[in-house]
Amino acid sequence: MTTTVQCPTCGAPVEWKTENTYRPFCSERCKLIDLGAWAAEEHAIPGNDLEDEMFSGDLPTRPH
Repeated sequence: MTTTVQCPTCGAPVEWKTENTYRPFCSERCKLIDLGAWAAEEHAIPGNDLEDEMFSGDLPTRPH
């Protein structure tokens, strides 16, 4: 039996098998939409506030 998951971008059902080159996405389009969201910093992995404060001085400031 093949496992089915939801595409993280559009929610369409996706069969989880090696032949599906875009898994967990349903298509290249949904994969690129997700990549663009990460690049635009719409997605983020939560960090440790203490580490963020410790190392934030090591990075150049960015204009917003």
